[in-house]
Order: sequence, then structure tokens, then C-alpha cells
Amino acid sequence: MKTKRIIASLSAAILAFAPVAAAAAEIHVMSSAGFKAAYLELAQKFEAKTGHHVVNAWGPSMGVTPQAVPNRLARGEEADVIILVHEALDKLATDGKVDGKSETDLAKSLVGAAVRAGAPHPDISNVEAFKRALIDAKSIAVSDSASGVYMITVLYDKLGLGDAVKAKSRMIPADPVGEVVARGEADLGFQQMSELKPVKGIDLLGPIPAEAQKVTTFTAAIATNAKERPAGEALITFLAAPEAADAIRKSGMEPAKGE
Repeated sequence: MKTKRIIASLSAAILAFAPVAAAAAEIHVMSSAGFKAAYLELAQKFEAKTGHHVVNAWGPSMGVTPQAVPNRLARGEEADVIILVHEALDKLATDGKVDGKSETDLAKSLVGAAVRAGAPHPDISNVEAFKRALIDAKSIAVSDSASGVYMITVLYDKLGLGDAVKAKSRMIPADPVGEVVARGEADLGFQQMSELKPVKGIDLLGPIPAEAQKVTTFTAAIATNAKERPAGEALITFLAAPEAADAIRKSGMEPAKGE
């Protein structure tokens, strides 16, 4: 009788957990590295809370490299959730790659500046000082994604810096700009604060001046061909919840809704 009771108890336990196991999904996420630090912390909590598992792929929000998320999708790589800068996600919605109605803003990020650890810190506290830092730098590294495209195609002209600064600025495809600066391959580096902050071997100077700044919004959406739409929607809801604010701020960004 005792043996039968043990077997019955084990069977009941297995049946109790069966619905959870059946409901667990493997969610494929493609994301810009700008949201990576906050995302990794939050995704771990999401997995623990829901039993779902996330599989991650990283790449720029735009650009010509094979790693760029739009290029991954164009090759037919599998994805359920896409997290990119807002304007890049809007283009994917126009192209039919993501469901535009599912777009959810997650965080706002600023462009930051960095030098190699121990190098002199140029003053970037105001626009004139910032312009002088750009003029004096022998070499400048910028992202080939949103922040770098903005600096080279918009900001330099806006500041009246002309072709001399553009000529010594190099767009870094896919790799973190901070790592290029840490190796001494550029005097100054510019990228999202959230992407510079985790890099070792650099000194973060802070965000560029407000008058020169571009606020970037990171946004999530469901891929049109998502296989795990309900689980993907649950992940996006989790990432946008007020409880995510601490992880987002710790990574160097602000929650999109200002919690």
C-alpha cells in the first residue's frame, strides 16, 4: 500500500507540472546591443518567472554588415521578438517584417563619449568645448548604427565642422566602439551610453551636450512570422513594465515611459 501511495503521489506531481512544461516556449529574440545590458538581466528574470526560454541574437539596428538585424531577417533567420531603435523598427513594419501594431517603446538612450582608460579627458561639457574636442582629436570612432549615422550625416554639419572632422571619423561595423577605443585605435569614441558603459579599458566621459544630443528610443515588436507570438507578447510586456525600470536605469538608459 505504501508503494502504491508513493507512485500515486509521484504521478500527481508529474501531472501538476505537465501544463507548465507544455506551455513553456522557446522565444527567439533579435536585439540591438544598445539594449543588451538591461535585456539580459530582465530576460533572466522573465525565464525564472514564466518557464519560457529565450534565444538571443545581436546586431546593429541598421547598416550593411551581415549581423545587422534587418539583414538577418532578410536572410530568413528565425525571430519572434525584435528590439531595435524606433526608426529602424518602423522601417521593418513598413517592409512587412514586424507587426507595427505590436510596437512597444522600452527605453530612451543618449549618445555618449569615451577615451582610452588613463588618457586625458577632453572637455565636452558644452557645445563649444565639444566642438573643440572633435577638432583636436586625431581619430574618432563612431557606431555604424543610429548614433554614428546621426553624428556623421547630421551633427557634424549642424555644428559647422565640415569635412575635416568627417575625414578622421571611422564607422565601426558591428563591434563595440568602446573596444576600438580601448585598443588605442581611436582617440575619441561615440556610441549609445548603454553600449559604452560595459566596456573595460575606457573612461566614459558622459553624454554629449544636450544641444548636440539625439535621444534614441529602443522599441520592441513581434515579428510577422513569429512562431511564439503569445510568449513573445508576454516578454515585451515584461520588458516594458514598471518593474523593469531599475535594470534599464542601471544600464545607462531611462525607461521610455519615465517610471
